[in-house]
Amino acid sequence: MKTESRLEKVLASGNLAVTSECGPPRGALPDKVREKAEMLRGYVDAVNVTDNQTAMVRMSSFAACVIIKQMGLDPILQMVTRDRNRLAMQADILGAYAHGIDTMLCLSGDHPYFGDHPQAMNVHDIDSIQFVQMVHQMREEGKFMGGGDILNPPKMFIGAAANPFADPFELRVARLAKKAKAGTDFVQTQCIYNLDKFELWMKGVRDRGLHEKVHILAGITPMKTAGMARYMKNKVPGMDVPDEVVDRMAGVPKEKMAEEGIKICVESIQRLKEVKGVSGFHIMAIEWEQKVPEIVEKAGLYPRPENL
Repeated sequence: MKTESRLEKVLASGNLAVTSECGPPRGALPDKVREKAEMLRGYVDAVNVTDNQTAMVRMSSFAACVIIKQMGLDPILQMVTRDRNRLAMQADILGAYAHGIDTMLCLSGDHPYFGDHPQAMNVHDIDSIQFVQMVHQMREEGKFMGGGDILNPPKMFIGAAANPFADPFELRVARLAKKAKAGTDFVQTQCIYNLDKFELWMKGVRDRGLHEKVHILAGITPMKTAGMARYMKNKVPGMDVPDEVVDRMAGVPKEKMAEEGIKICVESIQRLKEVKGVSGFHIMAIEWEQKVPEIVEKAGLYPRPENL
């Protein structure tokens, strides 16, 4: 069944897709959502809206997606299994689709231990692969997970996450294969700094023909400072930041670090454009959305395709 997703149309046309991220505010501040999303207008094909990222309470992804949809942009509803059981998740998917939201990302979510409510209970009624299967079944069979019929099934374009760098590395391709089999249409990867290791992962992906089953959007995050580079290298689980990236950031004056971070980001995109099986880029400029247009332009990804 075809979906109505703009992202799907861009990918189907053979163009490299561009998505970015809008983290909702820690308050009932709709104008904050509009301000962030407006910076991305015309430069991306769809806007991810995070769901209580890093296990910190924020405006719901669903509500922020509705605001972005009303602006005439294309949101991607992120949803984590950490906070809801299958009843609540299916209800929110129907609600989102009723508001014209037709693209989503299925995730398990960061552990509450990392956030501002470490005592919160994990739900994890289903895991991320079962989550993808559930949304796929809702779309293709018009059935709830419990077996009942859905009136006007939600035709969601289904995304998932992939981390080519987590241990054990040799199981990373197999994990993607499971998500592809479950019904994933596209994946957005963890931020890529170790390009050699990513290319090795992509070779494994191509060897199994997975690049023909799932659209792969390479994750890109610009560094602001050498301190950020060191933090991501040493403190963020599943992140692979080579020493040369840290040294390069540290090797420029403080006032030039942000510029160097953008330069590294653009160079990475240029190299990854040449990797067979990469279908586009997911630019995660965390609380730095104003830099996304510059990155998209400098990387030769502007203007975005129209009239699809």
